Amino acid sequence: MAPPQRIRDLVGKRTQPANRSEQEIAGHRDVLNTIHTNSADMQLTTNLVLQLHRDLFQFVPGGGGRWKSADNDITETRPDGTTVFRFKPLAPHLVPDAMTQLHDRYRSALDAGTVDPLLLVPTYVLDFLCIHSFADGNGRMARLLSLLLLYQAGYEVGRYISLESAIEETKEGYYGSLYASSQGWHDARHLLVPWWEYFVGVMLVKAYRQFEERVGVTTARRGAKRDMIRDAVTRLPTRFRYADLGRALPAISRPSIARALRELRAEGAIRCVKPGRDATWEKR
Repeated sequence: MAPPQRIRDLVGKRTQPANRSEQEIAGHRDVLNTIHTNSADMQLTTNLVLQLHRDLFQFVPGGGGRWKSADNDITETRPDGTTVFRFKPLAPHLVPDAMTQLHDRYRSALDAGTVDPLLLVPTYVLDFLCIHSFADGNGRMARLLSLLLLYQAGYEVGRYISLESAIEETKEGYYGSLYASSQGWHDARHLLVPWWEYFVGVMLVKAYRQFEERVGVTTARRGAKRDMIRDAVTRLPTRFRYADLGRALPAISRPSIARALRELRAEGAIRCVKPGRDATWEKR
C-alpha cells in the first residue's frame, strides 16, 4: 500500500506510479475523474465497461479491457489459513453474452420505469459481481459502476463522500449481504433483499449521513467554513466548476466559497481556467 503522501501526489498527478499498487491507484484516479466529469454523457454498454476497465489498468503491465479467459472462483481465506469456497461465477465463454444481456435488460427496465433506480442500480451491481467478468478488478469496477449509475439516477453523494470508504467501513455487511443474495443466482432463485438492504440502507445511508455531518458543521470554530471548502475541493475532479462546490456545500455562502478559492489560488493549489459567475477551476 502506498504511503499517504504518495497517494496524494498520485491523485494530484504530481508524480508517476512506481509499483503495482501505485499503478492501480493512478488508474483508479483517472476512471474516477472520467465518471465525475462525464457521467451524464456515458451510456452504459459493454463497450463502456471494457473501456473503463482498460483505463483502470492502463498503467499496469498487460493492461485491461478484456473479458476473463479462465475461471475465477470466489474464495475466502480465513484467519487460520483455511480457504472456503464462496461462489462460482460464470464460465469465461458465457461472459460476453451475459454482459450484453445484463446491459440490455438494465436499459429496458430503466426506460420502462417500473423499478425504482435505487433498487435497479444495486440489482445491476449484484449481477455484475456474480458474472465476475474480468480476471482482476471486478470489485473495483463494481464500485465505480455503482458511482456512475447513482450519478445518472440523480444521487450525487459519491461526488463528495467516498463510497469506497463507506463500503470499507461496513465490509462485513458488504460481504455478508453479497453472499446471501448470490446464493441460487445461477438458477434465478436468489433473494435480492439482503443486497438491497445493504446497498441502500447501509452503504448509501452511511454516505449521506457523513455528507450531512460535513455540511452541518457549525461555524463556532474559527476557519471551519474554510476548512470545509478546502476539503470539498480535494474530493472534486482535477477540473471542477464553482457550481460543484455550491452543491457540495449548500450551507456555505457564495462569498465564503469565493474567498476560499482566492486563497487556494494565491497558494498555487488551483488556477482559474474559465472566469465568470460559474467559473471553472483546475487543481495543480
